[in-house]
Amino acid sequence: MTTPDTTPGTTPGTTPEPEAPVESTAVPLLAPRDGLPPVIETSTALVEYAQALAGGTGPVAVDAERASGYRYGQKAYLVQLRRAGSGTGLVDPVPLPDMGPVQAAIGDAEWVLHAANQDLPCLAEIGLVPTRLFDTELAARLAGLPRVGLGAVVESLLGYSLQKGHSAADWSTRPLPTDWLVYAALDVEVLVELRDALAGILEEQGKTGWAQQEFAAILAAGPPAPRVDPWRRTSGMHGLRSRRQLAVLRALWEARDLLARRRDVAPGRVLPDSAMVAAVAADPATAEALADLPVFRGRANRKIVSTWFAALQKGRAVPEGQLPAHSLPGDGPPPVNRWADRDPAAAKRLQVARAGLAALGEQWSVPVENLLSPDLVRRLMWSPPAEVTPEAVAAFLRDGGARPWQVDLTTDLLTAAAAAAGA
Repeated sequence: MTTPDTTPGTTPGTTPEPEAPVESTAVPLLAPRDGLPPVIETSTALVEYAQALAGGTGPVAVDAERASGYRYGQKAYLVQLRRAGSGTGLVDPVPLPDMGPVQAAIGDAEWVLHAANQDLPCLAEIGLVPTRLFDTELAARLAGLPRVGLGAVVESLLGYSLQKGHSAADWSTRPLPTDWLVYAALDVEVLVELRDALAGILEEQGKTGWAQQEFAAILAAGPPAPRVDPWRRTSGMHGLRSRRQLAVLRALWEARDLLARRRDVAPGRVLPDSAMVAAVAADPATAEALADLPVFRGRANRKIVSTWFAALQKGRAVPEGQLPAHSLPGDGPPPVNRWADRDPAAAKRLQVARAGLAALGEQWSVPVENLLSPDLVRRLMWSPPAEVTPEAVAAFLRDGGARPWQVDLTTDLLTAAAAAAGA
C-alpha cells in the first residue's frame, strides 16, 4: 500500500518537488595568508623558527601528518606549528628527530590541537609534549556541535572551508608536493581562532570547567599502553573456529609484523589480513600449495613464500596446552547481549542507566559517550556497590577515572539505576 504524501504544500498522492541544494557560503581557504613557508629541514632553520616561536604570543596551534597505511608505526613525517607573531612553521622531523629547541621555545604555552589523542603519541616521540592543552575536536563535542571534524567545525563557526583530500596521503614522500604542504599549513592557519570561538561557546554553556578537566585528563593519561595480543585485531579472523587455527594465524601475523618492521612498511602492504586468514583456512600442506593461493601468487610473495610457510609450520607445532584461547580473559562484565540470560537484574539496571544518560546527554547537548565512559557504566551496572548510595556510586566512578564534572552530573541518575530491579 502506498501512503499518500502529506508534506505541507503538496497534494496527497503527488511527489513533492525536490529541494534545491543549499550552496555553501563558506569562504574557501586556498593559500596561507602569509604565503607558504619553506619546509624546515636543518638544525639552523629549526633554531631560527624556535626563536620566532619564543617571541610570539598566545597559544600555539600544532598538527602532525603521518603515513598511516604506508609505513610501519605512527611516526610523524611533518609537524605544523603556528603562533601569533611567529607565523607558520612546517618542520620535517625525519632529518630533525629532536625537536628540543621547539619544545623549549613553546614552554608552558597552551597547545591547540584537533583530536589531540591522534597526534600526541607521535609528537612525544620527537620530544614535543604539552603542559597545557586545548583540543578543538573534544571542545566541539562538549559544545554539542553536530559534526566535529576539523573542516566541519571551521566552516560552522568561522565560515571558512578547508581543502580536503590529502589527510590519507603518504606523508613519508620526499620531496612533499606543494599542494600537500599548502593543505598542511592551512590545517593550523585558523586553529587558534577556532579555539577562541569554541571557548566562547563553552563559557556561554557553563562548560568551561568540563573542558579543562577533559584536557587535563588527556595530558595525565600519557601514551596508550601496548595492546595485548594485537594479532587478535586481524580482520576476518572470526571465521577461524579452532584454537589451532588461531595459533597458526598468530605465527603468521608475527612473521608479517617482523618483516614489516624491518622494511618500514605498513603490515597490510606486506600481506593483507585477508590473505593470512585464507592461508590459515586453506591449511596448505606444502609451500607450493601455499604459493598457489590468491595473493601469494604475486611475484613479491613468491620470493618469500618460504617465510610464510615456515610461520604456518610454527603455528602447527604449538603444543596443545599453549594454544591461544578464543578470547582474552576479561576483568569486566560479559557482552551486553548475554546479560538478559545471565543476570536479568543487571540487564534492567543497564537499560535504566542508558535511558537516563541518553536524556541527560540530550539535555546538555553532549554525546553520551562523553558524559561517561560506556565501559564504566557497564561495570557499575553489572557489579554495583554492596550498598547503593550516592557516595558509593561517586567513589566507584572516581576510581574508574571519571572526571569531577562527570561524577557530579551522573551520580544521582546512576544511583537510581543501580538500585533498580532489586540490586
